Amino acid sequence: MIEEAERIKNLPTYLFVEIDRMKEKEGKDLIDLGVGDPDKPTPVHIIQAMKDALGEKENHRYPSYEGLLRFREAVAGWYKERFGVKLDPETEVLTLIGAKEGIGHLPLAFINPGDVVLTPNPGYPVYQAGTILASGEPYMLPLLKGNDFLPDLDSIPESILKRTKILFLNYPNNPTGAVCPVEFFRHVVRFAERHNIVICHDATYSEITYDGYRAPSFLQVEGGKDVGVEFHSLSKTFNMTGWRIGFAVGNKEIISLLGKVKSNLDSGVFRAIQYAGITALASDKTCVKEMQVVYKERRDILVDGLDDIGWRVVKPKATFYVWIPIPPKYTSIEFTKTLLRHCGIVTTPGIGFGKYGEGYIRIALTVDKERLKEAVERIKGLQL
Repeated sequence: MIEEAERIKNLPTYLFVEIDRMKEKEGKDLIDLGVGDPDKPTPVHIIQAMKDALGEKENHRYPSYEGLLRFREAVAGWYKERFGVKLDPETEVLTLIGAKEGIGHLPLAFINPGDVVLTPNPGYPVYQAGTILASGEPYMLPLLKGNDFLPDLDSIPESILKRTKILFLNYPNNPTGAVCPVEFFRHVVRFAERHNIVICHDATYSEITYDGYRAPSFLQVEGGKDVGVEFHSLSKTFNMTGWRIGFAVGNKEIISLLGKVKSNLDSGVFRAIQYAGITALASDKTCVKEMQVVYKERRDILVDGLDDIGWRVVKPKATFYVWIPIPPKYTSIEFTKTLLRHCGIVTTPGIGFGKYGEGYIRIALTVDKERLKEAVERIKGLQL
């Protein structure tokens, strides 16, 4: 019998694989509010850039490991325009096969057996999975409503901090939709300096914001670039989930070590996709503003509709997720199954994002407004 490695045994089943199995079992007219996969198409000007690049034969050869310099220059230009952060495209920007890939690979550059990685809980499952695959030990940082879903870094035991190498953060936050003030990032920098910890900030949802809110960059804070890196993806900002392109920016030593891991494990991003990415980053951002308007309308339809039937839901200022408290007599898995069986609605149980996600479900605003209205109507008929 073939025996799997201990690191694989310790990995939980990836959350959305389980949700797909549940959907297949039901097999009816489902309103899928589970996985955060934008339903709108990639903007036409980005697709055209890809088509143009496909006609160039040199784009079909192996790409460079760190990514086209022109793409990295586009990233640096976008960062300067959007956040006022100056980056050296040659040493402080690295092209990724989507942010998930970079986040999952980063622990391999720093973690030895016995080292600790601080992971937000609830949180994106890849923070924990990447840690386990690198033979590290995840240490849960509870994200609680009473603390505005920010981790209490000062409560971490000194015995843990002595073994800690990495802290993962994610704002705007998946799954809670929470945002964080710049003051919190300043506290994080001081914390990292005191304990010699690498900060990895997942800023994937920075461009999906509402009601006048603009998400800050961790690198805007003085000292941010000295202690950490930030991950971005074109997936959510430009509806390019299937294209698999993102980037890491920040501290050049961290970027170099992540690049060393990647050069041994992958061969970079297809050049034609990088040219499409250049167009996305360098072009007018009207498409991003239009997307914000669409998601805001969907958010309001869903939250206002749920409020009308007695659910008390906070409107998020960012992301396309709504984090919903559930009746206390249910576990999040039980409530997810109830919505699926009796309403034909797919949601994500909070426990899938970690222990401290229990008591919630996550809904993704990735269907059109008419389907969201229908979802509210179906829920009205649910006997709780």
